[in-house]
Amino acid sequence: MTRVGTVYKVQPQPWEEADTRWVDAGPVRFGVEWRDVDPAALLATYGEGTADMAEIVERSPEGGFYDRGVSIHVCATGSGHEYLRFDVFDDDPHYHYVDTSGEANRVVAFDSTANGEMLPWVLDRLRTRLATMLEGADAADVAAEVSAADLGQLRAAVDTVERLATEARTTGASTTKASS
Repeated sequence: MTRVGTVYKVQPQPWEEADTRWVDAGPVRFGVEWRDVDPAALLATYGEGTADMAEIVERSPEGGFYDRGVSIHVCATGSGHEYLRFDVFDDDPHYHYVDTSGEANRVVAFDSTANGEMLPWVLDRLRTRLATMLEGADAADVAAEVSAADLGQLRAAVDTVERLATEARTTGASTTKASS
């Protein structure tokens, strides 16, 4: 399978459990979270003077990485490992293939010129290409479970993800940490 994107050694910033709504879908769970990302939040997660923080600073735009939006997490129900993450952010929309080794995280920039708005694109991927994308994240066993799963259950779960993501986008700006 073609490997697209930029590989980082640092893992994605963990989700905030209190801010994440989970939707069970058989072999996978989808998490929907509104996120505000800024240099202070990244520093709090990764710590000053760490190799992870050094990599983030090195790859961040001048002044640091600031963005916000909905993240959709795709985790294996059995292991809890997050294999895919879609960051439907305002300024830098992208998605992740997260390696189970904890040593790699492939980030793929989203091309809105070619693909349109990201949230509908993500929902379509979850409905039609989830197993293929899981294979791209080296999760062939989870992909096989998704392929064999109850299609109705998966569709219903993605419908719930759509509702939650739309709600988060509507209310996120008024409930962000930055505004509290």
